[in-house]
Amino acid sequence: MFRSIRKKKNEISTDEVKELLRCSRRGILAVNGEDGYPYAIPINYLYDEDTNKIIFHGAKAGYKVDCLKACNKVCFTVCGNERIQEESWAPFLKSAVVFGRCRLVENQEDTIKMVKKFAMKYYPDEKMADEEVASSGRAVQMFEIEIEHLSGKEVQER
Repeated sequence: MFRSIRKKKNEISTDEVKELLRCSRRGILAVNGEDGYPYAIPINYLYDEDTNKIIFHGAKAGYKVDCLKACNKVCFTVCGNERIQEESWAPFLKSAVVFGRCRLVENQEDTIKMVKKFAMKYYPDEKMADEEVASSGRAVQMFEIEIEHLSGKEVQER
């Protein structure tokens, strides 16, 4: 159902893809928008390796929510780990592409747990994460992408 990487020499391992998902701070979420137009937006996210899901937060209403309610199929992309080798001016860059289905998390207890897990990635310590969860945890909408397929590659940009 999902295509494989065309240039096999550029393909990175599943472990490298998961490492890129773990380490990156932002990705691009693409949903099916209205009138056949894709809608892609940058988001902060957490790759939850235990559940093999991508989690992120957002508003409880809006265009993204409307699009996801109409069609839960999404694509999520991350780029990173850029490096320049001494002998070359052009950087090497890794990217990961995830296909899956996204759902809104409705259960409040699950939402609070996810907000805490998410906050631990972005806040410098647990105390600050707990303060954020206490102040806004109940107002936030959490989303989770159940990963159906992932792939990645490394290319030199020249």
